[in-house]
Formats: sequence, structure tokens, C-alpha cells
Amino acid sequence: MPVARAPDTNVVGGELLECSAEPLTGFFRDGCCATGPEDVGSHTVCAIVTEEFLAFSRRAGNDLSTPQPGLGFPGLQPGDRWCVCAARWLEAHEAGCAPPVLLAATHERALEVIEIDTLLAYAIEPDGLTRIDS
Repeated sequence: MPVARAPDTNVVGGELLECSAEPLTGFFRDGCCATGPEDVGSHTVCAIVTEEFLAFSRRAGNDLSTPQPGLGFPGLQPGDRWCVCAARWLEAHEAGCAPPVLLAATHERALEVIEIDTLLAYAIEPDGLTRIDS
């Protein structure tokens, strides 16, 4: 019998929403930035990747742009939504190239690594066009 997981919560206290089904993201490849003990990288930040972030990630040793068909990974393009590791997102922030985030799709465990005020500064509405603080 499958074990039922507790509902996941986002960084603003609501139900964790889907980050992306196309491309299919998440540690569990269920479209959400859910996490668990087996997710050592804490893939909890729902980011809308930018060319600048993809280049940063590639330089840091994690090429997210190149397709890996053997792993079922299509390669990301600017504008794709992807569950990124909280520590990598924070590194990108410190380097001045963090991508925007969708708060409702970012898991509360990201707050173990990133302060909420930092995430709020990069928050955009789900349509991908409007900053929440504007």
C-alpha cells in the first residue's frame, strides 16, 4: 500500500502549487517542488530560468541547458519553470543572477536556506509577467 504524504506547504503558508508539467520538474518528477529526506539538494525553489541563470549554473557545474535524453531531461530554455536547489539559487542571488521565483510553487523548506525577504524580492505573479512588489 502506498504511503500517503502530508500536504506540502509553500513559502507563504498556502498549498504548494505546481511549478511545471512541461518540462516536467521536481525531485519526484511530479511537476511540484516537493521534497523529502532523499532530496539532499533541496529542489524546492520554483524558478523561471533566465539565460543568465542557465549560464551561471553551467559555470557552477550543473548544465541545465543541454538535453540529456538518456535521463529524460529535455534541457531548459529561458522562460521554463524548474525546481532548482535552494543553495544553488542562493549562490546565483549572491552572484547577482538569480532568476525570478513563483512563491506559491516554492516549498517552505527553501526557507531553511533562503530568507523570505530575499525570495520576495524575486517574486513574480504566476503569469510570469508582473513582479508582486511592483
